[in-house]
Amino acid sequence: MGKELGLRITESLQKRGITQRELATRIGVTEAVISRYISGEREPKPDVLANIATALSTTSDYLLGIESGEFSFPGIKRIIARNSGSLTEQEKKELINAIFGEE
Repeated sequence: MGKELGLRITESLQKRGITQRELATRIGVTEAVISRYISGEREPKPDVLANIATALSTTSDYLLGIESGEFSFPGIKRIIARNSGSLTEQEKKELINAIFGEE
């Protein structure tokens, strides 16, 4: 797991403009712990990995390198399911329009 996980976490942090400190706060660990995950010194437990994936709007499979791309249908489905509770009514309408609307 190690280095690849760290690279994918780093890449996801950069894409979303989130710092290690912000990620740590969101998932309830210290910044040092996040740093150790990124460097490959430690591996997160499954529940922590799931929390990291949710905080980064991705999937555990993507972070682990199981999914080659972040935008596969199963991955997108999991991301929407994980984050659906926090979507506003307007965001839900926009999502539905994006799926069923005309381009």
